[in-house]
Amino acid sequence: MDRKRLTQRFPFLLPMRRAQRKICFYGGMRFDMIYQENKVFNLKLAAKTLNGLLIRPGETFSFWWLVRHADKDTPYKDGLTVTNGKLTTMSGGGMCQMSNLLFWMFLHTPLTIIQRSGHEVKEFPEPNSDEIKGVDATISEGWIDLKVRNDTDCTYQRWVTLDDEKIIGQVFADKEPQALYKITNGSIQYVRENGGIYEYARVERMQIAADTGRIIDCRLLYTNKCKICYPLPENVDIQEVNQ
Repeated sequence: MDRKRLTQRFPFLLPMRRAQRKICFYGGMRFDMIYQENKVFNLKLAAKTLNGLLIRPGETFSFWWLVRHADKDTPYKDGLTVTNGKLTTMSGGGMCQMSNLLFWMFLHTPLTIIQRSGHEVKEFPEPNSDEIKGVDATISEGWIDLKVRNDTDCTYQRWVTLDDEKIIGQVFADKEPQALYKITNGSIQYVRENGGIYEYARVERMQIAADTGRIIDCRLLYTNKCKICYPLPENVDIQEVNQ
């Protein structure tokens, strides 16, 4: 025999149940908004320590070295973050959005990437299906950093600003750039292995002469691998790995 819900057995409780669901829904939305506001607060705090600093020839940029004391005078707030593939909250949460932006900026310069780690798990698809995949950069203080080295004869400077809707990054150099860069996905494959589905995204960079627009070089930078934890569209081809 099917068990009846409590509100089916006692219909007079239905209005109370509806009120309870409304409270839970709007309460959850309120907390989500608080954590989003906290993330913006944390990003602005970190931006203060990053903006205007120079990466001179031979120098290495380290994300954590620069932001480790950003909360010296004003503490970070609790924000949403992904830890071991699970959404949770922690002080300074949301900082990955800053490292993601910085990495994307660095990919468009001749700076040498010497340390970068992508998220091992992707919980949600990109909002825009045309977005370049595999260009995120996760960070974890004491464990995972974002580092680039300046092997050129130019000095570079970064600026990050935030408004009510966007986070905006800019890179400046003390010399006119000889080349521009375009980041693309060479190919994207989905593979079923070890009981899960993994995305393999080839990240390629095209180098274009600034004066003529001629393509100087095009090469594979790396292949990003991450586990997919959401349903893929039915038309996506998933390769099977024999184990």
